[in-house]
Amino acid sequence: MGRILAIDYGTRRTGIAVSDPLRIIAGALATVETRQLEKFLADYFSKNEVDTIVLGKPVQMNGSPSETMRYVEPLAARLRRSYPDKEVVLYDERFTSVLAHRTMIDSGMGRMARRDKAVVDRISAAIILQSYMESIAMRR
Repeated sequence: MGRILAIDYGTRRTGIAVSDPLRIIAGALATVETRQLEKFLADYFSKNEVDTIVLGKPVQMNGSPSETMRYVEPLAARLRRSYPDKEVVLYDERFTSVLAHRTMIDSGMGRMARRDKAVVDRISAAIILQSYMESIAMRR
């Protein structure tokens, strides 16, 4: 069984998180410039077994797609074409940035460190991944 990789897509930076091999724990992996995302993924997939890619689905509070969705859907299509052996899932990412900031505060991170958007992106990806893994565990 391969890992699950989560992507918190942003137009400039993208946060990436990955599960442990047993799919129990989500961990922040990296923040990459979005234009380098697909190259980063190709390199990561060549070295690590990943079965599922979870893309944060950007939706507004009322459930309608947000502006970023116009970038996420084509990315999902490209990933499905490039990696037909991997399941690509869109998963609701509402509140992940808020939760990431709350996590940073609760962990005692200083104000200046909390301003690092790359850290927020990685933590948001980990939150998306952990939430997704909990949702599939509940379905069993």
